[in-house]
Parts: sequence; structure tokens; C-alpha cells
Amino acid sequence: MRVYTYSEARQQLSELLNQAQSEEVLIKRRDGTTFSVRARKTKESPFDIKGFKSDVSQKDILSAVEESRGR
Repeated sequence: MRVYTYSEARQQLSELLNQAQSEEVLIKRRDGTTFSVRARKTKESPFDIKGFKSDVSQKDILSAVEESRGR
């Protein structure tokens, strides 16, 4: 785990963020306050679904949608 001073963190932010992708990084202020930086894991959306092949045409789908809406 790498510890940066506040000034070092400001000057080397890009390097700090790259390092935070693989490990926790600490930033320490002059008054002794310490902050932790680490990358967040990106979670997939529950709406991300894989596509699939179908013999249904676009026209059939639009027709079914219109019918379900009472048009």
C-alpha cells in the first residue's frame, strides 16, 4: 500500500489513480488525517441482457406491441 502526502497526490493524481486500480492508496494530510482511495468494481446493470436469434420480424414485434396497447 502506497501512502502519498496531499501535495504528492495533487501532483501525481494520474499515477495515484492507476495504482488505486490494483491496491488501496492512502493520502495523508499535514494534520494527520488519512484518506483511502481504491477503484470501485463496475457492476453490470440488471437490464444488460444478451441478445438472441429469433425468426420473429420487426413488423411482428411492433404489431404485437400496438395490439397490447389496444390500438
